[in-house]
Amino acid sequence: METFTEVKDFVDNQHYHKQRQESLSGLDINTIDEPIVEIISDFNKLPYCFTLQSCYGHFLHDDQKDPKNIEPLPVADTITSVEYRIAYLALCIENSPDGITLFQNLKRFPAIDPEYIQFGCAEWFWRRQVNSYTLQVEPKRYMTKDKVTVDYLEALHIEKTRNEFFSKLKRLIKKKIRVINPANNGVNLTANSVAVFERQCPAERSEVFQRLLALGNKKCMKVK
Repeated sequence: METFTEVKDFVDNQHYHKQRQESLSGLDINTIDEPIVEIISDFNKLPYCFTLQSCYGHFLHDDQKDPKNIEPLPVADTITSVEYRIAYLALCIENSPDGITLFQNLKRFPAIDPEYIQFGCAEWFWRRQVNSYTLQVEPKRYMTKDKVTVDYLEALHIEKTRNEFFSKLKRLIKKKIRVINPANNGVNLTANSVAVFERQCPAERSEVFQRLLALGNKKCMKVK
C-alpha cells in the first residue's frame, strides 16, 4: 500500500457512529472478493468497527491474466515469476474499550509471519477516516507497494501466509460475535460489560457466568 505508515494513536471522534452508519449503508457486498465476504460481513456486525476497503490478494502469471482471479497458484515448473497484488483489510476502529481490545488483537497478527504481514496505518485512509488501521500481507521489503513481482516459490509462500492470515482473522471475528450475540434471550453482552460483571460479582458467580456465556445458555441472567 503506497501510503502505508506506522501505527498512529487513537484520537477522539465524536462522529464515529454517524460515519459507521454512512459507511455500512454505502457498502455493496457484491464488490467484495468472494473468499472474504463472510469476514467483511462479520466485521461489520461488531458495533465498535467498520470496514473501509479490502482485497483477498491476487496472483497473476503467464497462465493467469485475470486481475480479479481468486484461483490458487497452480503446481507448475513453467512459472518463473508472479505478479502479486496485495491482500489487505482497512477498517475504522472505535476509540472505546472494545475497540482498543480489537486493535490489540489485530496488532498481534504480524506474528503469524513477521516478514510478510504488517499492521499499521495508511495516510490516504486516515485523511478520510481517523482511527483507521490496515492489515496487509506483503513482503516486508515491499510494504509500501500495492503490487510486486516475485519468483514462483516466494509467491507460494505468500499464498500460504495469506490463507493462514484470513483463516485466523475469521476465527477471531467469529469469537467476538459470539461474545456480543450469545443465545441469551437477546441480551447484548460486550467484552466490556463482561469485565464489569466480573468486577462486581464474587469469583464463583463470575465463573458460572462465563460458563453460561460460553454455552450460550438461554437462561443466562441479564447484566444490569
